[in-house]
Amino acid sequence: MDDVLVVKIIAKKIHLFKPRDFGTTYSGFAYARTVNPEIITNDSWPDQIGQLKTNTALKYDKNFKFVEEWGYPALAKPIKSKGKSKNQFVSEPVERFKLHLSNIPDNEKPVLPKGINYKKAITDYLKCMGELIKETITTRWPNVKFMKQVLIILTVPAGFSDQAKAIMRECIYEAGLINVRSSKKLQFTTEPEAAAIYCMKLFEHTLNIVGTNFLTVDCGSGTVDLTTRQLLKNDKLGEKTIRACGFCGGVNVDKGFLAFIGGKIGPSVLTLLQEKHHGQLQYMVQEFCKKVKFLFTGNKEEYKTFELDLEDVCPIIKQYVTGDKLEQLENDDWTIELKFVDVKRMFDPVINKIIKLIREQLNNSGPISAMFLVGGFSVSKYLQKRIREEFSNKVKNNNIFVPPQPAAATLRGGNRILAL
Repeated sequence: MDDVLVVKIIAKKIHLFKPRDFGTTYSGFAYARTVNPEIITNDSWPDQIGQLKTNTALKYDKNFKFVEEWGYPALAKPIKSKGKSKNQFVSEPVERFKLHLSNIPDNEKPVLPKGINYKKAITDYLKCMGELIKETITTRWPNVKFMKQVLIILTVPAGFSDQAKAIMRECIYEAGLINVRSSKKLQFTTEPEAAAIYCMKLFEHTLNIVGTNFLTVDCGSGTVDLTTRQLLKNDKLGEKTIRACGFCGGVNVDKGFLAFIGGKIGPSVLTLLQEKHHGQLQYMVQEFCKKVKFLFTGNKEEYKTFELDLEDVCPIIKQYVTGDKLEQLENDDWTIELKFVDVKRMFDPVINKIIKLIREQLNNSGPISAMFLVGGFSVSKYLQKRIREEFSNKVKNNNIFVPPQPAAATLRGGNRILAL
């Protein structure tokens, strides 16, 4: 799943938790008092109301020195004004920079603009979100002293190295969220642990016997983390097996979509777009996610072939396509059809890897009483369907659950960590 920052405010009269989720594609935060906590998930963002998370994206000035916008407003958007070229876009967003902390090949990490390194991008984003967090806290509790009373708990993927955590600590310090690099006001926990605690409290009726084993499958945009926990006395959790982690999150479906597009326009054209027109390319990916990826159920009867108009979503593409590809696209009026089988092929390799991870985890853990699917990618109806088809008979009473708002499970579980 995506990283979560939990903030606990320590005072004689006011005690608060505050989780913050800094993820590959989306980020968010939540907070609660530590005494009789009511977990509040923030849903007010720049240009957005009612969303539990905002985009992990930055828009810089032309020299890439100062952040002009962050979150949803930073995403690439075509200019609609009269007299403007259709090929112009509002910005070239900086996105997915958190993947540079992952243990994946360098050629799979996103290319950042010249002058921007991933540490600067992470720090700048944390600073922007940190300002919103401070504003939110001081509006609700005006007398809170952030540096003295706030304990930040950052949840990270199970596979995060000590070096990655050290880099995150440095970035959080540079972002002004702690006043000493070695501050004890910053702690780390894993996303699977936070999600497991959230599920344990949410499904107490199922997990009410000491010794019960359950599996949490945390499907984020970048990583998928798995951990099998055992319920101990006094609502404590033990770790039944070694945690597993794979880089097979939802962003890999986006990569499958781009590979499909590359087959239509030519791989060299796709590479040029990635290098020179990242904003337009990402806008096309955004449209795919909103109109195809998030809605795909894996049911052929429900699927309607989607027509992608390249002139609308990526107009610059017409300047680069040549040869047979150009002739074909001109004959098709620069429209590409995404048929059911095409979209299924984008999902299947990713889901197959997740299923393999789950199977290996179950082989190591033995029988479990419940499986919980959490994280942003777990909202996929097709992913849920495939996992239930594969594992329902391997989980007691077919107890495979997707909690309400699964993308916020780590946020809310992070709040509960210090309450236990």
